[in-house]
Amino acid sequence: FWLFTCVEHPQLRHLEPQHQERLREAYAQTVPGASRLQRDVSAALARCGWNHEFEYVTEEGFSLDMAQPASKQCVEVDGPSHYLRNAAESEDFVENGSTRLKTRLLEGFGWTVTRVPFYEWNRLHSETETRRYLEAKLGNRTTGFAAQCPRA
Repeated sequence: FWLFTCVEHPQLRHLEPQHQERLREAYAQTVPGASRLQRDVSAALARCGWNHEFEYVTEEGFSLDMAQPASKQCVEVDGPSHYLRNAAESEDFVENGSTRLKTRLLEGFGWTVTRVPFYEWNRLHSETETRRYLEAKLGNRTTGFAAQCPRA
């Protein structure tokens, strides 16, 4: 609630500091552990020279899968629970409300959010495909990314 208010209605930031801290702590405590998918993406990014902190928690209490705090860039790896699936179109995945809200709030706090959906990552079968995929996602925002990533 407080994070939403900070971004969407800054004029309503009337909570006492101790209440703000309690809300932030409660939010931060609900963070699940890292998945294998997150670890795989993190390892691939590290091989490509995209240095980052794994499971970084922002000062606002957001848990980011991978982050470069100084530049406020993050990579969020989204498993199936981040999506609604359109029953009529078996291949259509739509981000759920909580995923969209987190992105909106992070962007409101100045973060650049890159999302790596499970259904895209699972289609990659080689180091070359992984490199090209990550270049497409991050290459234009990361100095030297393409040159550092191993080529098969």
